[in-house]
Amino acid sequence: MAIGWQGEKVRLVPLDFERHFENCYQWINDPEVSQWLAAGDLPMARLAEREWFEAAQKTDPAQVHFAIETLDGRHIGNSGLFKISHVHGTAESGTLIGDPADRRKGYGTDSVRVRAHYAFSVLGLRMLFSGHFGGNEASARMQEKAGYVVVGTRPKSFWKRGEYRDMVQTMLTRERFYELNPGMK
Repeated sequence: MAIGWQGEKVRLVPLDFERHFENCYQWINDPEVSQWLAAGDLPMARLAEREWFEAAQKTDPAQVHFAIETLDGRHIGNSGLFKISHVHGTAESGTLIGDPADRRKGYGTDSVRVRAHYAFSVLGLRMLFSGHFGGNEASARMQEKAGYVVVGTRPKSFWKRGEYRDMVQTMLTRERFYELNPGMK
């Protein structure tokens, strides 16, 4: 029996140390993977990643972390909801597809849709926020396909790899999500 929340291409499952830790440790320390992440430019020692991973496995009403697995159980990334506010019905969201060979295959978009469905139907949230660095066309496309809309840009607000980068802010409402995905209600 499979656990987690299933989409058309992926399943979001709870993080599991034995199944997911080593990939997470490799991805956060891979410059090609972390080039578009807010984190990842400082070396992440195994102990520090282990501490993050252990914290991420614990129940916390302000955040939910998932491993993204293909339907055959291969770990390809992570997805999460952060700064969850049950009072306001909002959360920030993020997705990482670790191996570049697994990108541009629809896994990220499917994981974002599954995560949004979980956020809206299980947690009862009404709005998700996300973002991407200016120039990250893959993330921009993934978010757009999942229904996120651009709500603003913070110009040159983030130092990354030798330059200040724009941070494009995006948002997805429950109404828009179910309008685009009526079969997920």
